Amino acid sequence: MSKQHTYRATVEWTGNLGSGTSSYTAYSRDYTVRIAGKPDLLGSSDPAFRGDKTRHNPEDMLLAAISACHKLWYLHHCADHGITVLAYSDDAEAEMNEAAGRMTAIRLKPRVTISAASDPALALALHHDAHRDCYIANTLNCPVTIDAHIEQV
Repeated sequence: MSKQHTYRATVEWTGNLGSGTSSYTAYSRDYTVRIAGKPDLLGSSDPAFRGDKTRHNPEDMLLAAISACHKLWYLHHCADHGITVLAYSDDAEAEMNEAAGRMTAIRLKPRVTISAASDPALALALHHDAHRDCYIANTLNCPVTIDAHIEQV
């Protein structure tokens, strides 16, 4: 039996500078993302598209979403397989081709520290399982590569 999950967010444009979208330069790209019970996210477009560089843009949030999803699945699989993860960070990167109108590549580069008693080969292999199970990765239509590094202490 499949479980269905529903997510809700309100995205409110806050960039009307007085004349709405009367011209391409007449408005701000700022918006607020509201999700019940959570802190607001302040967003804008990428600065290349007249956005505010101090706010999150959709491309940033997509990259953060896939990185976080992969990490959560990875930690789950490690816990299930007796791998003790002590630290995890990911310097993820995404490439967007403006002419194609899409992301063309996403690279996750997780750096994982595991305990001395953990199996580093298994810890590395579990990234494959995490990628296979990541809901965000399964939704995307661009290649996602994982270049993981395991350190044992």
